[in-house]
Amino acid sequence: MSIGFRWRTVLNEDVKNILLVRTDRIGDVILSLPMLPLLKRRFPHARISVLVRNYTRELVERHSCVDEVLVYEHEDSVSALWNTLQKIRSRKFDLAIIPYPRFRSTLLTFLAGIRLRVGTGYRWYSILFNRKVYEHRKDAQRHEVEYNLNLLRTLGIEEDGAAQFELTISSSAKMAVDSFLSENSISGEKKFVILHPGSGGSARDWRTENFSELGDKVKALLGLTVLVSGGEGEDRLVQKVVEGMKTRPILAVGKFTLEELGALVQRAAVFVSNSTGPMHIAAILGTPVVAFFPPILQCSPIRWGPYTEKKKVFVADNKTCTLCHGSPCRSDVCMDQIKVDDVVLAIKQLLNAQS
Repeated sequence: MSIGFRWRTVLNEDVKNILLVRTDRIGDVILSLPMLPLLKRRFPHARISVLVRNYTRELVERHSCVDEVLVYEHEDSVSALWNTLQKIRSRKFDLAIIPYPRFRSTLLTFLAGIRLRVGTGYRWYSILFNRKVYEHRKDAQRHEVEYNLNLLRTLGIEEDGAAQFELTISSSAKMAVDSFLSENSISGEKKFVILHPGSGGSARDWRTENFSELGDKVKALLGLTVLVSGGEGEDRLVQKVVEGMKTRPILAVGKFTLEELGALVQRAAVFVSNSTGPMHIAAILGTPVVAFFPPILQCSPIRWGPYTEKKKVFVADNKTCTLCHGSPCRSDVCMDQIKVDDVVLAIKQLLNAQS
């Protein structure tokens, strides 16, 4: 019997309590969801918990493979660190998986005494893992979903078929969105496009002036209602888009929980945005996506693009940028290589593909 075979057998017998750590942002959590059904299939009798920040917990708390959601205290204090450590230690996990580790979360799983700890192998604190995958994600050679699933190979888990996403939207969230749409005279049959101009600083952004022009042309040329959405702290950004438009769009900023945002996005005809978490929500819920990406390797759509066939991805060209001249992207000027008329055409093509 080979050592590898014995290792897999021990795992099957001994893994009873699993922790998946995803303490970063919306898109990161979304792109880790396909790990959950594979873990449950391999360890059908194990209890699976996820450690996330409070604002992303709605993405996982209704998942059929999740038994408990633990909230990560992100404050830089000894007491917050201690509270989280005690929370993890009390569950007596015997396997922890950290798709994109940070020192603090890695240290917590080590100090909690979790026997098996899975993570990447190239960080200085990777010594705290005892099951490692040696990949540089910054090279963007594959999608983030594939990087995440590749970690599971250390547990003898192989992909077989398409990645499985599960994001359950509650009836109360759907009712809240129905009420919002009704108040804004959008019936079930009336199509609308969502423009989401923010990215939370995760990438270079297409300028608000471009979103404003796009909103007017979507209304005039395609006859669609325009809704402008934004996350927490993006009120001013959304307002700039609105102020630049000649027609009046519907505002959806600071109105919804994350789950309700999912219900809204699911109802849209097309979702248009920079590279951002809500883009990934739209993609896995089946809403066609138009997305904008900068010419930066670490932000490449190869790694961070919407995980769907119903998409049109635009990547700015820094070779023709008047500021960069082919050098690494240094400002949002590169994003002006993406033209509004091309985006209108992309939206039209996605709408035609659905009719």
